[in-house]
Amino acid sequence: MAQFTHSGFQFDYIDQGAGEPVLLIHGFASSLAVNWVSTGWTKALEQAGYRVIAFDNRGHGKSSKSHDSDDYQPELMAADAVALLDHLGIGRAHVMGYSMGARIAAFMALEHPGRVASLIFGGLGIGMVEGVGDWGPIAKALVADDPDLISDARAQAFRKFADQTKSDKKALAACIKTSRKLLGEADMRNIEAPALVAVGTVDDISGAAEPLARLLPNGQPFSIERCDHMRAVGDPTFKKRVVEFLSENPL
Repeated sequence: MAQFTHSGFQFDYIDQGAGEPVLLIHGFASSLAVNWVSTGWTKALEQAGYRVIAFDNRGHGKSSKSHDSDDYQPELMAADAVALLDHLGIGRAHVMGYSMGARIAAFMALEHPGRVASLIFGGLGIGMVEGVGDWGPIAKALVADDPDLISDARAQAFRKFADQTKSDKKALAACIKTSRKLLGEADMRNIEAPALVAVGTVDDISGAAEPLARLLPNGQPFSIERCDHMRAVGDPTFKKRVVEFLSENPL
């Protein structure tokens, strides 16, 4: 796997295929391998004729870790994504993020609009603006000495996921404290790039797709039927709609 450096961090990334570039930004506690490769996204996009670029966010996967929550401001993580495009000599790309990655993509579109040709927000709807509940228990669960004593169901699920992916749980606990910064309605109205908002119909984490799509000047909602937050990631109908959306909005 290739590497690049930015702001004191080293990042692992992949760059494969040919065609219009699609930059993939994974979700919290995940990685490019878990979020994009194992779910079939990289294969599907490459087969559809796109150049597929993905990287491990700071604090995740094989990229550098920090236990300082100040290092996980979404503006900084968006700057990492732009730095990867710079490293590859890419001026503009389609940008797709899932969950935390969708939030990072939104900050990227606001702060670096010229670099974003189109947007796919997966697994994060109006929760990007209104919030999605109390995530404090998740931060505590990630560093709990005994995971069997975690009583909060969502926190327990994230702890199990972090254990399964052999993540640096202290880095994730630091990340979750600051990476969830909310955006305002005015921010959403300032994102002019074509945007697809895709959320599972039984996802209790993200918030609904339709209200966020209505705020976006060029937003479209898409319901991933009968999928929760985790199962929606690799859903075939989601992949099909994204490929259609990209073809409808060429560079």
